[in-house]
Amino acid sequence: MSRIRGKDTQPELALRKVLHGLGFRYRLHGVGLPGKPDIVLSRYKAVVFVHGCFWHRHKGCSIATTPKSNTAYWIDKFEQNKVRDQKVKKKLQTLGWRVFVVWECEVSSSKKANHAGERLAKLIRSKEN
Repeated sequence: MSRIRGKDTQPELALRKVLHGLGFRYRLHGVGLPGKPDIVLSRYKAVVFVHGCFWHRHKGCSIATTPKSNTAYWIDKFEQNKVRDQKVKKKLQTLGWRVFVVWECEVSSSKKANHAGERLAKLIRSKEN
């Protein structure tokens, strides 16, 4: 468990590279914001979370498996993560931030990262959420 990274994960780095290439400038790990978003785009009043499919339970994703040992513990842990994610999202929206979530499996290859980054860029630049 100690080897599991909370910052600068491969999916996060891939997405950051694409966004930077598209001209976005951002801050990392918004310390003053609820949930410490992975990417903070102050100019657009938008934040991006790069969620791991396993930890945040991406529905329908093959990465989001449940361990066979100590299953009750893991199910409870995953539920707590989902509840925390929803609370953080609501707090940020209350503060006027637009919240975007990119899943690990959406940026697992450079081709997928480019596609996800371009789609995210359109959403961020649009005035709607």
